[in-house]
Amino acid sequence: MTHDERRTATAVGEATTARPRARLIDVATAAGVSPKTVSRVINDEAGVLPGTRDRVLEVVRDLGFVPDRSARELKRREADTIGILIDAISDPFFAALVSVVEELAIADGLSVIFASTGYDAERETAQLDRLTGHRLAGLIVAPVAVPAGVLAGLRNRFPVVTVDRVRPGIDAIVIDDFGAAAEATAALLSHGHRRVAFMGEDVPYPTVSDRLAGYRSALDAAGVAFDPSLVVTHERFREGEAAEASLLLGRSDAPTALLCATSLAAIATVRAIRARGLRMPALISFGDFTLAEVLEPGITYVDHDPRLLGAAAFRRLRHLALHADDAPTRTVVPTRLVPRGSGEVPVAESEKRSGTGSVSASAPIPLRPSDSAGVLPSPAAVALVHPAPVGDVVVAAAAPIGAPS
Repeated sequence: MTHDERRTATAVGEATTARPRARLIDVATAAGVSPKTVSRVINDEAGVLPGTRDRVLEVVRDLGFVPDRSARELKRREADTIGILIDAISDPFFAALVSVVEELAIADGLSVIFASTGYDAERETAQLDRLTGHRLAGLIVAPVAVPAGVLAGLRNRFPVVTVDRVRPGIDAIVIDDFGAAAEATAALLSHGHRRVAFMGEDVPYPTVSDRLAGYRSALDAAGVAFDPSLVVTHERFREGEAAEASLLLGRSDAPTALLCATSLAAIATVRAIRARGLRMPALISFGDFTLAEVLEPGITYVDHDPRLLGAAAFRRLRHLALHADDAPTRTVVPTRLVPRGSGEVPVAESEKRSGTGSVSASAPIPLRPSDSAGVLPSPAAVALVHPAPVGDVVVAAAAPIGAPS
């Protein structure tokens, strides 16, 4: 083999041996600069001295460094996912809320991931960590125990909006629980009922306590004495939820009307009524539930539309994406009382004759001396005992889901 042939063979051998691909850290080490400086040079950013820039570019050529374009594109890509943290997807309210957020997100070219807390503070923390590990375009959360400070820290990374409950300094989408419960209770009272029970859940949220306060306010406005024995609470998801309702309705002085503070409480109450073959009392559910309209009578309910809440939360997130420095607001979504029959059941004739805590549906409910005599409490009048806090934003009741914010 001649000398030239040996040189050619050596060159071919070297060419077939793949040289390890140079990394950004290799360029930084060879040029005697930091990886950040190399990144600035290859991205043609300012802040690098001309001599340093030339040295880095020379090393880039010598080492044959090629930037990983796929990694750069991934880094530059905008977050396109909305995170949602709710109590439970089995809750009809939150299932509907997630559904409308997903509907709007897809229309905006975004995706949705959700997690549930199961009403547990430790699980909430774990699920929040899991969600925020993703590149989020925004977070919608129904907080259980997470403090405002944690959400404020997340708000520095992406928009955060709470639903159903509030945290100081965080945008919130809520309803007027107090006013809606007062309106529902006043409606029951207007049909002549004086023994109106409150069926709630023992949860650490102000929503139920505000509804209880609204119920008591309506009783007070009508001059009806509050009876604590007519307030029943139960643990959510506990075995035998219907037992308390059964005991309440089986009493000799049973209430003639019930306000169920949640749809789950209403379901437990209806189950108890059906199991014991009891006559349906006047009943209003705070929230609708599946097949409520096909019962006899249909279940009257307070419509705190989760679709309106979800739509308002999504629109606020998208607004904050463009206006991150806006001051937090609390948006109040309207409610309405939807009559289906159960809430309009008058006091039974037998109860009127026996006088067991009831009055004739045609007889006026006694009011306080300061009120006009002989006038039944109206929802509008009762609502005045709880004026809307100053600064709230009120969503139009007829706002369609697809309407601009």
